[in-house]
Amino acid sequence: MSDIVIKILYMVSCIFFIRGIKLLGKTETARKGNLYSSIGMLIACVTVLTEKEVIGSWSSNPLENGYLYIAAAIIIGSVIGIIWSKKVEMTGMPQLVALFNGFGGLSSLLVAIAQYACQPKGDYFTAASLGLTIAIGAVAFTGSVVAWGKLSGKAFKKNITIPAKNVLNAIICVIGLLGIVAYAFFTAENPFGYAQLELCGIIVSTAAFLILGFTMVIPIGGGDMPVIISFLNALSGLAAAFAGFAINNTVLVVSGCLVGASGLILTLIMCKAMNRKFSNLLFKSFGAKKKAGATGPAKEPKALSVEDAYVILEAAKNVVIIPGYGMAVAQAQHAVKELCDKLEENGAEVNFAIHPVAGRMPGHMNVLLAEANVPYEQLKTSDDMNPQMSNVDVAIVIGANDVVNPDAIHDESSPLYGMPIVNAHEAKTVFVLKRGKGTGFSGVENPLFTNDNTVMIYGDAKSTVSQLVAEFNS
Repeated sequence: MSDIVIKILYMVSCIFFIRGIKLLGKTETARKGNLYSSIGMLIACVTVLTEKEVIGSWSSNPLENGYLYIAAAIIIGSVIGIIWSKKVEMTGMPQLVALFNGFGGLSSLLVAIAQYACQPKGDYFTAASLGLTIAIGAVAFTGSVVAWGKLSGKAFKKNITIPAKNVLNAIICVIGLLGIVAYAFFTAENPFGYAQLELCGIIVSTAAFLILGFTMVIPIGGGDMPVIISFLNALSGLAAAFAGFAINNTVLVVSGCLVGASGLILTLIMCKAMNRKFSNLLFKSFGAKKKAGATGPAKEPKALSVEDAYVILEAAKNVVIIPGYGMAVAQAQHAVKELCDKLEENGAEVNFAIHPVAGRMPGHMNVLLAEANVPYEQLKTSDDMNPQMSNVDVAIVIGANDVVNPDAIHDESSPLYGMPIVNAHEAKTVFVLKRGKGTGFSGVENPLFTNDNTVMIYGDAKSTVSQLVAEFNS
């Protein structure tokens, strides 16, 4: 295949990637966006195999046959992907996304190591790109494994504090960068044992940045994992882009830059939604701090039965539903859609107020509600809904906690102070659907639950909402 045809195919592949990402921005076009991106990846893979002459590597010896390894990788990966996608629950989606980010970083890391093992070292730029691929891919991999462990609850359950964390991370980073310098900039003319220095540089940089991914993410509180997932996603894309420079592959550079840029933009958006600076994400262990309990007698939340809640809802003309991770745990999204339909049939206007960091990953609530076929027009941001909240008859908080905590506005001593929230407390009546009286993922108490206009409906969210639907049907 000629170079011109290969470049045209790469360009077509990039166009499919760009168009696919654009279509992923809306629920109704997301499936088409996935399809376009898949087509782009298929074109890119076939073109790469042609360009690198893998297709011409047919051999009667199976161990020397490129087709065998390609087919094995495709079959194994496809089987794992199909089984995993069928078995994963929506509550397990955040940790799955975290692992996907990690696998992306690991694949770039392995590509760089394979390039080092099989190809002569190129110019300084190419060699440095290979070293940065190892660095970023390693951080993305181990950091994502830690994020997976925190989100799944299978590891790193307790908050871990590393003394002098920033100093330690700086030392590890410098050691890793020195390893990259040793590999990239020392040539055969240097009298320092050229081949040994190269190998040592690769080993040191790989080990250092694998450790850095762990020490950077482990102190960060679980409530901040949505931001971390976005950041690690950006790192996995950046690692792919540098891998493209290292192996001189245009489409890998473009696709990696697309993922890296979109992940970084999302990270900044989510930092703004949490009133955090990007530097805090890297250098401070925010989100693990707990607010000290208030002195004096504690005010008890008021509980309400489903039957009494129905009486209030039946008269409501403006209802806002505020979902959180508890809705995902209860798998209540379909029941919530049924309640939404009943309220609309009863003449009420229904909207959803979705905080950017509600759930355990970016867009978590949007994905859940899209699965239940909630119209995209009803999914409003907190910025859209907050100016109207004082006119809302009933705000229904389903499994959300920190994103509706009024201390973020009123209490300067709160760890959440300054974080934009959904102003549920301004509604005329607030229903809070919770299993119990526990705090949110950040561990901070929520005074919303004891407000005069708030009533608690305890129990499984799916069961509670289904009972409310049944009341409308009776």
